[in-house]
Amino acid sequence: MIIKNGLIVDPIDGEYTGNIEIKNEKIIKIEKTNSKNYEHIIMPGFVDVHTHALKKIDTMKASKLEFIQWAEMNFQYGVTSFLPSTVSASTEQIKKVLENMGETVLSIEGIHLEGPFINPDKKGAQNGDYIRNPSLEELKEITPEKVKIMTMAPERKNFFESLEYLNEKNIKVSIGHSTANYDLLKKSFDKGAKRITHYPNALSPLHHRELGGTGSALYLDFNLELISDGVHCTPEFVDLTYKIKGPEKIILITDSMEAAGLEDGKYDLGGLDVFVEDGVARLKSGNIAGSTLLFDQGVRNFQKYTKASLKNVAKVSSYNALQELGITDKGRIKEKYIANLVILNEKLEVQKTIFQGKTMYEKK
Repeated sequence: MIIKNGLIVDPIDGEYTGNIEIKNEKIIKIEKTNSKNYEHIIMPGFVDVHTHALKKIDTMKASKLEFIQWAEMNFQYGVTSFLPSTVSASTEQIKKVLENMGETVLSIEGIHLEGPFINPDKKGAQNGDYIRNPSLEELKEITPEKVKIMTMAPERKNFFESLEYLNEKNIKVSIGHSTANYDLLKKSFDKGAKRITHYPNALSPLHHRELGGTGSALYLDFNLELISDGVHCTPEFVDLTYKIKGPEKIILITDSMEAAGLEDGKYDLGGLDVFVEDGVARLKSGNIAGSTLLFDQGVRNFQKYTKASLKNVAKVSSYNALQELGITDKGRIKEKYIANLVILNEKLEVQKTIFQGKTMYEKK
């Protein structure tokens, strides 16, 4: 396969026009040109490391076939790597999800366990019946190799013992659904918890006498998940975060629930009723309950809110997440890298998605 006359966007080398030759799943040659005109924009395939569901296929209930169908649907939105994400649940429920997923297939790189070891005072749309303290005994049951990220609150009993165990297994611990103050977040960071879940949602607020979770995440060198839907954060807050943290420390996510890609109505999240109105998902209490965001729309929103260069958009939408997971052969447009690419028009709308060198979606 040869992709001709595109504006190639690499998160390291930047933007230039050229042609890309692909063979046996990989990029084998890039020919740079000096053309001022190009037919399309070519970026690394998008990566979503925090998504609960898409079009009624939910991590907590999906069968092996449905996980595959989810991966296939994701190509429409330019997503070539993702982590289905759980919510707080019983040990047996989590083990059942891991069993149902089976071996990771297509664009599924593993799984993100969001909870159940979080703070009930910051549970958001998590089911409080399942929230509990971690234990090494339980962690050993629910952390096979496919688990890549676990969201936890550092104020939970046994957190630091658990963090040490998860660090040894190379599972990234993400701080979330937490009332932790600066001192506790600093200790967590120093001990190896280097990321924040759906920043700044479900964290303690910033105050001038106590940075809280919101301020600590900006002040310390955390990687931040960000939902760029205009609901979880205002456009101005997204831009503020980008100005402070820069493009290297932001990871775009959807945090999508089962209404993503569907109409308004009543849905489910972890056994809780969710009501979607005008595309906004909330519990009866009014708490935001995930999002209906599709990843490509999040990319367009982020670029609109921040005016980021395409090079930096490639970092926050793909490269940063993969680097954090230790995946070093994806996320760039470079020789010898896996050919996971999304081809976009000038409006950053997906025209074609290439996965492992094969066209998996093409807009008609």
